[in-house]
Amino acid sequence: MTGPRFLTLTDVADTLNVSLSQVKALVRSGDLAGVKLGGRGVWRVEASELEAYIQRMYAQTRESLHLGDGP
Repeated sequence: MTGPRFLTLTDVADTLNVSLSQVKALVRSGDLAGVKLGGRGVWRVEASELEAYIQRMYAQTRESLHLGDGP
């Protein structure tokens, strides 16, 4: 699958099916790497960073389930 290298925070929110404010919190905390570009300071997340974040969340979820923290 090919697509844009950089995603808007809205694109990320849509992909993760979460709110824009949740994505902003992830970027602010450093959990999801983002870059601030241009004079107006628009935020973008590289598609590969989003994929890496998703993979980390899968790993954390597997570990959590292994420890008995089920849904």
